[in-house]
Amino acid sequence: MHLIDFIIFAIYFLGVLGVGVYFFLKNTDHEDYFVGGRSISSFHVGLSIVATDVGGGFSIGLGGLGFAMGISGSWLLFTGLIGAWLAAVFTVPKLKKLDMESGYLTYPDFLRVKYGEKVAMFAAIISGIGYLGFTGGQILAGAKLAAGSIFVNVTAFDPLTLSLVVIAAVILLYTVLGGIKAVIYTDTIQWIVLLSGLMFLGFPIALYKLGGWESVRAQLPASHFSFTNVSVTTLVNWAFTIIPIWFIAMTLYQRVYASPNVKEAKRAFFIAGFFEYPLMAFVGVGLGMLARIAHPESEAEMALPLMLNTILPVGVSGFLLASYFSAVMSTADSCLIASSGNLTGDMIIRIFKRNWSSKAIIRLSQIVTLVVGVLALVLASSFQSVLDIVLQAYGFMVSGLLVPTLVAYFSKKTDAVAAGVSMVGGGSFTLISILAKVSLPFGLDPTVYGLTLSALLYLITFQIRKHV
Repeated sequence: MHLIDFIIFAIYFLGVLGVGVYFFLKNTDHEDYFVGGRSISSFHVGLSIVATDVGGGFSIGLGGLGFAMGISGSWLLFTGLIGAWLAAVFTVPKLKKLDMESGYLTYPDFLRVKYGEKVAMFAAIISGIGYLGFTGGQILAGAKLAAGSIFVNVTAFDPLTLSLVVIAAVILLYTVLGGIKAVIYTDTIQWIVLLSGLMFLGFPIALYKLGGWESVRAQLPASHFSFTNVSVTTLVNWAFTIIPIWFIAMTLYQRVYASPNVKEAKRAFFIAGFFEYPLMAFVGVGLGMLARIAHPESEAEMALPLMLNTILPVGVSGFLLASYFSAVMSTADSCLIASSGNLTGDMIIRIFKRNWSSKAIIRLSQIVTLVVGVLALVLASSFQSVLDIVLQAYGFMVSGLLVPTLVAYFSKKTDAVAAGVSMVGGGSFTLISILAKVSLPFGLDPTVYGLTLSALLYLITFQIRKHV
C-alpha cells in the first residue's frame, strides 16, 4: 500500500472513533445507549440492518464463495432477502406494537412477557454466546483483510495475529463509548462507503485491470457463471441457518425498538432486504471471481484482500480497504452491543437486584462490552474460516431460539417448560455437534437436526403437560 492509501485509511478510522466519542458525550440514559431513544428513521435503521447482517463475515465470505463456486455463491444472500421480508410482514409489526406498549430493550424482554423469567434467562445465555461467536467472526474477517493488505509485509510479528489485536481494539473503543446510536449512524456511513466503493470503484477497476469481461470468462471455469453450481444440500443448510435468524436476532430486535413506529420499522426491513439481494450479493461474489484470476494460488478468503492491495491504483486501494473494514465494524459493533445487552440487561441486572441508575447501567454495559470483545478476540484466534464461525454462531442461536419464538408470536397457548426444554435441547445438540465435528446424515448442517429436535421437544413436552 502507498502512503496515500494509509492516510485515507487512517482518516476513515479516526472519523469512526470520533462518532463513538460524540455519542459518548450525547447519551443521556440507558435507553439512548441500547435503543437510540426509539426515534431513528427507517433509512438509518434499514442500512444499519443490512450492514450488520452482511458485515465483514459475509463480505469476506462472499468473496471466498465467488472464488470457489462463482456466481452461485450469491444464493447465500438471497436467504437474507427472504428472511428480511418475511420478518417485515409477519413479526416486525407485532413486535413493534408490543414495544410501543411496554418499552422493550432486548430480545429476551419479548420472551419474558410470553414465558416468564427463566425462559428469558435461557434465551439471554444462548443469544449472548451466539453473538460472542459472531463477533469473533467479524474480528477474524477484519484481521484477514488487514493481514492481506496493511500488515502483509510485517516481519516482526505474525501479520494475522497483529491484525486481530488492532482490529479488535478499534472496534471495541468506539462501540464501548457510543452504544447503539454510534453503531447505527456509523453503520449508515459504513454501508454507503462499502457499496459505493465496491460497485463504482473496486469491481470496474479490477475488471479493467484483469483484461475485461472476455478475458475473465476465458480464465474462469464455465461453472463459475452458472446459478446451479451449488448443491441442494448447501442451499438447504443456508436456508435453515440464515432465514430463521431474522426472527430471533438480538441485533434486529434492537433495530425494531429503535424505530419510532410500526410503519418505519417495516420499511427498514424492506430496505435491508433489497440491499442484500441483488446489490451486495452480486458485487461480493463478482469481486471474489476476479480475485481468483488475480491470485489463483491463494486461500479463498484471502484472495480478495490481496487483490485490493496489488492491482488497484493508489488511493482507490485505501478507499476500498476502508469499505471492507466498514463491513467488518458495522457487524462487530452491533454484535458487541447485542451480547452486552443480553448479559447486562437480561442477566446481571436481574440477578443482582438493586436500584440501578441509568448512569450505572451504561457504565456496567461498557465494562461488559469490553469483556465480550476480549473473549471474541480469543475465539477469533482459534478459527480459520470466517464463514464457518459466522454460520456456526447462527446455527447455535437458531436451533435454540426459533421454535419458542415463533410459538410466542403465533400461538395463543404457550408453555414455559416446553419452551425451556426446546431451547436447551435444540441449542445443546447443535453446539455439541459443532464442537465435536459430528458427521450427520445426508451432509446436512447440525442446525437442521437441532431445529427439528427443538420442535419435537416443544410439541412432546407441551402435550405431556397438557394431559398431566
